[in-house]
Amino acid sequence: MTLSEGPIWYGQMPTSHPMGVIRVVFSRIGMAELHTAVQPDDGFEAWAAPLAGPQSAPQARQVNQALRQIDEYLAGKRRMFEIPIDWSVMTPFQEQVLRATYAIPYGEVRTYGEVALAIGKPNASRAVGGALGRNPMGIVIPCHRVVNHNRDLHGFSAPGGLDSKAWLLRLEGHTVVGQRLA
Repeated sequence: MTLSEGPIWYGQMPTSHPMGVIRVVFSRIGMAELHTAVQPDDGFEAWAAPLAGPQSAPQARQVNQALRQIDEYLAGKRRMFEIPIDWSVMTPFQEQVLRATYAIPYGEVRTYGEVALAIGKPNASRAVGGALGRNPMGIVIPCHRVVNHNRDLHGFSAPGGLDSKAWLLRLEGHTVVGQRLA
């Protein structure tokens, strides 16, 4: 799936956390993408500028609020996000998986099998992993809270891979030894 037709708005901010520079992208509906470890010269601005048009106050406010909330989360000061999400950028199956993942409370984890069971597809653990691997809004949709059945950290497509996943889990109070929850 792709961004809804129409304008997009984006903003980015540097962080002092391992996630590096964070970029959020919003459609008219809500957040559609979140990128970590953004490189300033990645060409995104040139691609987005013709689509963005003038940032109206409501959209600019949404972008800035999202960046503030993400920074608060990374600083350990926020546990829940109040950010509208554009679910239309996902396939129906991915939306099911990511909505179930979005519902995992701060500081808790689920296995791929538990997420599959939660969406009524108990034999779809691998497909759940595939959908999580294409999560366009990591951190906000907390795919880092999903682990292997034996509590091993498995699969994390964001920059930094499993080290980033471990950092996020530690931020939420988990003990991670090597690549496994203790």
